Amino acid sequence: MTIEQIREWLLYCLALNYGILLIWFLALVLAGDAIRRLHGRWFRLERERFDIIHYAAMAIYKTGIILFNLVPWLALFLLY
Repeated sequence: MTIEQIREWLLYCLALNYGILLIWFLALVLAGDAIRRLHGRWFRLERERFDIIHYAAMAIYKTGIILFNLVPWLALFLLY
């Protein structure tokens, strides 16, 4: 694999992961109550705790995207 192919792959992964994050965000904004009710069948969660869990998970996911996609892409972009 060439450096250019790796850069393209990282950029593709970055776009795909941010797309997933955006869909996750929109699902919570537009259908958050329905999702909470669905999860409420299995777990007892208050609205605030449900929001905190999803907000924290989205923050961890976004950190992973930055750490594993954006930073390597940026390093390869600046070096080559």
